Amino acid sequence: MASKLLSLGPHEVENHLELSLRQAFHLLEPKLRPPFPLKVLTSDEYSNLTRAILYGALTETHLAKTHIKHLHAIVTDGYALFVNLVARIVNELYEKLAEMAKTQVLWAASEMVDVSAVGFSEMLVSLLRQIVGGDFSSGNLWLCFEMVSLFLGKWNCLLEEDPLVLTCALYSFLRLLADHCRVTVDSRLEALKKLEIEFCVKMLRVQFGLCLKIGRDLIRLLQDLVHVPEFRAIWMDLVSNPREFGVGEFSDIAQIYSMRTPSRYFLLRLTPEAEMQLRFLLTHVKLGNQKRHQTWFASKFFGTPDRETLIVDIVRFICCAHHPSTEIIHSNIIPRWAVIGWLLKSCRKNYVEANAKLALFYDWLFFDERVDKIMNIEPALLLMVHSIPDYIELTHTLLEFLFLLVDNYDVEHKDMISSRVSTSFSLLTNNKGLSRNLENLTSAEALSPPLKEKLRCSLSGTRVGIAEKTQSAKSLGHLIPMEVGTVLPEEHYTYIQKDEVGPKLVDTSASFPSRFLTITSEIQENDIQKLVEGLSKAIMNSNASSLQALGHILDLYVDVGSDLPTHCSVSPEVLSSTIARELESNGYKLFAPLEHSQDDLDVDECKSPTTLIIWKYLFSKSERLVQMLLFWSRNGFPVGAHLLYYASRLAYEADMANHMVHELAGDDLYKLISTRVPFLMGHIDRYLAFSDKTRKNFPVPLISATLIDRELAVTLVQDAFSAYRHYLLHLTTNLPKEDDRTLSELLVFDLASCSVWKGVKPQFLFHSVFTQLSDLSIGKEHVIRLLVSHLNDGDIVDIKFDIAQRKLSIVGENVETVHDLIQSSLHWGADEQHKFWSLIRLELVASQVQLEKLVLKFFCSGGIDAGKGAIAVGGLLDLCCSRLPTSELVGAILLLPNNGFHDFSASVLQMWAVSHASLLFNSLAEFSKKVESIDRKSIFSESAELTINHSAVLWLSNYCDAEGLSRSKIFGCFPQNTR
Repeated sequence: MASKLLSLGPHEVENHLELSLRQAFHLLEPKLRPPFPLKVLTSDEYSNLTRAILYGALTETHLAKTHIKHLHAIVTDGYALFVNLVARIVNELYEKLAEMAKTQVLWAASEMVDVSAVGFSEMLVSLLRQIVGGDFSSGNLWLCFEMVSLFLGKWNCLLEEDPLVLTCALYSFLRLLADHCRVTVDSRLEALKKLEIEFCVKMLRVQFGLCLKIGRDLIRLLQDLVHVPEFRAIWMDLVSNPREFGVGEFSDIAQIYSMRTPSRYFLLRLTPEAEMQLRFLLTHVKLGNQKRHQTWFASKFFGTPDRETLIVDIVRFICCAHHPSTEIIHSNIIPRWAVIGWLLKSCRKNYVEANAKLALFYDWLFFDERVDKIMNIEPALLLMVHSIPDYIELTHTLLEFLFLLVDNYDVEHKDMISSRVSTSFSLLTNNKGLSRNLENLTSAEALSPPLKEKLRCSLSGTRVGIAEKTQSAKSLGHLIPMEVGTVLPEEHYTYIQKDEVGPKLVDTSASFPSRFLTITSEIQENDIQKLVEGLSKAIMNSNASSLQALGHILDLYVDVGSDLPTHCSVSPEVLSSTIARELESNGYKLFAPLEHSQDDLDVDECKSPTTLIIWKYLFSKSERLVQMLLFWSRNGFPVGAHLLYYASRLAYEADMANHMVHELAGDDLYKLISTRVPFLMGHIDRYLAFSDKTRKNFPVPLISATLIDRELAVTLVQDAFSAYRHYLLHLTTNLPKEDDRTLSELLVFDLASCSVWKGVKPQFLFHSVFTQLSDLSIGKEHVIRLLVSHLNDGDIVDIKFDIAQRKLSIVGENVETVHDLIQSSLHWGADEQHKFWSLIRLELVASQVQLEKLVLKFFCSGGIDAGKGAIAVGGLLDLCCSRLPTSELVGAILLLPNNGFHDFSASVLQMWAVSHASLLFNSLAEFSKKVESIDRKSIFSESAELTINHSAVLWLSNYCDAEGLSRSKIFGCFPQNTR
């Protein structure tokens, strides 16, 4: 009889496990129907009946609950056999299971969790392992959705019975999220990603102490998700506020670095079949015969681009979870290092290769011989050694990557990391079996001298790398996550991209050089390297010499290979990294937040490397400089915030200078300008120099004349904002697919960062944004909310002055946009709502917005909560009362539904009666003539009859009585069906 459990091809043989279950079912089928016999079962009888019940539960969905009740009645082993069979089915047969059977397996697993069955956690782990990373097929996404739902739904039970299984789920879903978040346009993923994020954040926020059981790889996984806002907040707390997690003994991220990740976690992202085939390759295939095995393995498990991320998990598994016996090590079986070398060559995407290298070296960074195993770090050394001399480039790239990790992975803990890497080298040196290999590495003639020197420093215990000192700062930018990111050099680094921006590696198919700064035959490129090498010395000499050296580097880099730009092998990533590191090692943090006093800010920032770089970018618009800016941004530097701040500061000072020119003259003007508008002066100085007006210190008349030339100042400000927009456009195109954000969202992030900096009044910062970047800010909820949350009452008054003079608009004139903003504001804080309404009331008083449509949409949009909607209703009340009672507006007030805030209509009519009585009653008369022709559907999306608002009718009646007017003169105009 054909199996109902499996979907087998015509030529596939029967599976022994499935056959045993099916035979038991057919043998005992009469006994699987109620009433069940009461009988003490022997062990064989119990085993066969359990198998029959399981088969019935998986194939007879309509009787599944009956079968489980039967199991409850006979169980004598705590469900151990049943759970073990389910786990075996998952491990051995899951891919071949019929769709119905897969659904039933998940249902049976849930039932076993409910009864706390013996071994249920191993069963859940088996199911987790069947979720394939990078597989976006509907079946795989369904399994992922069901599993994360199970873990959320059974949270309390799992936490009480076996909390460690929750850590397995956390490890799995963090890895899966990294893949799922790379895809943006796939509706199937949205609900899944939401659940995955909910579960992971709940674990990290509520059970962080339990999460620490994962060890240091928890950090590696989280770094893949920094671009996700929920995880970025967690990351910030990890770096800057560890006490937030409420774990008494946890006070620094370095404590996690010191915790070795148990090997069981590395199995979670490999399916049982992948693990079996990989272990076969590492224990039975001889070196030289591995090619066909590797080809088959690659096509089976990571042959498609999306599944390539599995390579990272395989490298980590080989290093930490597969330690061959001495017999295998001394045999001709393919060694681990050779398999890892093949895996690195198999990487088609640069970010995958970078993450695979991180997986290879990760334990080197935190190696502690008391808890770590030397076998974890051995493959990296052997791979570097055995790549000499035939694959020396691989040795170079691996060593460069390791030393760059030491310098850049976590600047704040660089001393610790440098020491641990030195310890790794030392232990490998003292190991009899490896010491000779290390000698081969250090003595290799093909190894470049700089790498030999760094290697020598590491072996002697001195600091690896170039930087000798770092500026302490609790900043996300100091910890460079190795994630989906770009490369350093080229294929090496992984970076923080956003955010704000969360980390992401740029997927590029370009072929990058392996040297730190690749030298070509072009003289300019040689000059760049010489200048870079001399940058550190120039920085130590003086600020002026450092700026001069940096300026020469940037100028030369913008021009290098301009005739054949594609031949330039000096990458923006390498150059950017070197410049930032050299500056930081000498005490200057590039693109650091501006938190000094205003006077210090003017002196420091106008003559800083950051401002010099901004000048070069604003005037040249060079694509190479854009790429450097993007690199720094991906590494957590607030580049966008600095560009926005600079443009706004320029606008602010241009406005100040314009006022001063009209108020002062002569020496007084020059002295005041020299102290009050340093950014503008410096900018004009650089602009004129760039425009071939080659004076460095312009005389007073030229400066004064320039400032009087309002046209030039306006042009320079517009150019600065245009350059900022240009940068945002590049940033959006370089963001990973899963992190697709609009220009407005990027603007909000930068605006939030620089709104707390000194030098530009907050209200002028927002004024600049709303005037210069109007399409990205007007009517945009996040920008407006940022405005009302950041500005105090005095700043709000200044904004109101600009709105009143029609210099500024914040909501625009689109009714739909304004209505959506009002609806969104109902969920803001009270203070934010009051500020919001004080601004839009002023703007809408003389706006072209059809207030009648806005009022109707608001009151007809559904039940308005009396608490949440009170401020908005009050704002609309003031707004209506300040407008003239036109027939359209009066009609809208009369037609408001009779729901909450019933006195709204009457209150507006009363105010109009006081201020514009004649116009009010003329409008009432006009409305009454049109009321019969009004299309109710166009107003209420319903077909019922029009009804006059009750409070309006009552007010009109009372008014007529008080004034001695005839009601018929007013009500007689309305048709009967409006009552």
